Amino acid sequence: MERSLSMEIVRVTEAAALSSARWMGRGKKEEADDAATEAMRTVFDTIPMEGTVVIGEGERDEAPMLYIGEELGTRSGPEVDIAVDPVEGTNIVAEGSWNALAVVAIADRGKMLHAPDMYMQKVAVGPEAVGKIDLNASVTENLKAVAEAKGKDVEDVVAVVLNRPRHQEIIDEIRAAGARIKLIPEGDVAGAINTAFDHTGLDILFGEGGAPEGVLAAVGLKCLGGEIQGRLKPKNDEQIERCHRMGITDVDKVLKMEDLCGGDDAIFAATGITDGELLKGVQFKGSKATTETIVMRAKSGTVRFIDGKHSLNKKPDLVIKE
Repeated sequence: MERSLSMEIVRVTEAAALSSARWMGRGKKEEADDAATEAMRTVFDTIPMEGTVVIGEGERDEAPMLYIGEELGTRSGPEVDIAVDPVEGTNIVAEGSWNALAVVAIADRGKMLHAPDMYMQKVAVGPEAVGKIDLNASVTENLKAVAEAKGKDVEDVVAVVLNRPRHQEIIDEIRAAGARIKLIPEGDVAGAINTAFDHTGLDILFGEGGAPEGVLAAVGLKCLGGEIQGRLKPKNDEQIERCHRMGITDVDKVLKMEDLCGGDDAIFAATGITDGELLKGVQFKGSKATTETIVMRAKSGTVRFIDGKHSLNKKPDLVIKE
C-alpha cells in the first residue's frame, strides 16, 4: 500500500464532511447521507488505486453508489479493499448533536472482514489495555481488567455505551461495579476510537452496534495499537445465511483484530462533521470553511491531525499537487 494514499483519503473524508455539514440540524438525515456519499464517490474517482468497496452503503440494488463490490479509483496503483461510512451518525447530523464523522478505511486486498449489515457485540479499548479484555468475560471483569491495566480504580473508569434499551443490563452492571458511563446516541466508531486517546476521558466501549462499524473501528484501533473484539449477532435464519454467503461459517466465533483487519498495513481517516471529543466539526465562515481530520497508518504507527481550510468559491482540490 502506498504512503500517498493516506493523504488521498483525507480529501475523501473532507469532501464528505463539508457536503454533509450543510444539513446539520435540519432534520433530514437522508439528505445529509446522500450529500456525503456523492462527494466521497466523486473524489474516490481521482485516486490512483484499484479499490473495491467491501463495506459501504449497501448491496448494489440498494445503493446507487459506494455499494458493496463497487470498483473505485483510477484502476492504476495498489489493490485495496475499502470500507466507508460517509456519515457515521446520520441522526446526529440531522439533530446537530455530537460526534458525527465521515469515515474511510482501506487495507490490502483480502485483509478486511466483509462484515454483513447486522449487529455485532463489541468490547474495545486503547493500547494500555490490549490483551486484557475478553468478550466472553463479564462486564465487571473487563472493567476491573482495564482499571488494573491503566493504574486506576474501577470508580475512575469511564465506559462508553450506545444509549439503547438492549443495553440496559450492561448499563446496570457498569453502575453496580461502580464505574462511570458516557451514553452516546449514535456513533460507536467514534466511541471505540476515543478509548485510545487519554484526553477524551473514555476507557472502554461495550455493547451491540453495527458489524460494519465494528470493522471500521478495528482498522482505526489497529493503527492506534488498541483492540476490539466482536461477535456477530444475527437475528434470524436469513441473517445467518447472509453470513455464510459472505464467507463467515462460524457466526458464534469471537472475532479478534486479525479476523477483522488482517495483514501488517491499513489506513484510517475520519473528518469531523459535528463537534466531538476527538475532532471539531465543520465550521462555515463566509467564503471559507474549516475541517479537522485524523489520519493514521498501521504500518508506520503515524497519527496525524490535519486542520483543513477550504475556499467555498472554488471547486475542491481533487488532485494532490506535488
